[in-house]
Amino acid sequence: MKKIEAIIKPYKLDNVKDALSNLKIYGMTVSDVKGFGQQKGHTELYRGAEYQVGFVPKIKLEIVVADDKVESVVETIISVAKTGKVGDGKIFVLPVEETIRIRTREKGDVAV
Repeated sequence: MKKIEAIIKPYKLDNVKDALSNLKIYGMTVSDVKGFGQQKGHTELYRGAEYQVGFVPKIKLEIVVADDKVESVVETIISVAKTGKVGDGKIFVLPVEETIRIRTREKGDVAV
């Protein structure tokens, strides 16, 4: 199993969620996060004054999938979340040693 963590633009969340549900991926954790990468924040205008915003709002998706679904999930997220501009986000793929469903104590792929 692998854990896929994707940092995407907030307005892309619904599109990514819909595309993943087409792959029969229904379970995910979504968090509002802030950060910066190459774009190093952005400039905003407030009451005529320009100021630098260091952290940009993003969405973090966390999805655990079987090894055979990793490629299709990653490709789907890329194709749907990509705008071609700086700040599109990142995807991290991490190994998962074990998954346990608390309610039933099921383990492994069936617990996902």
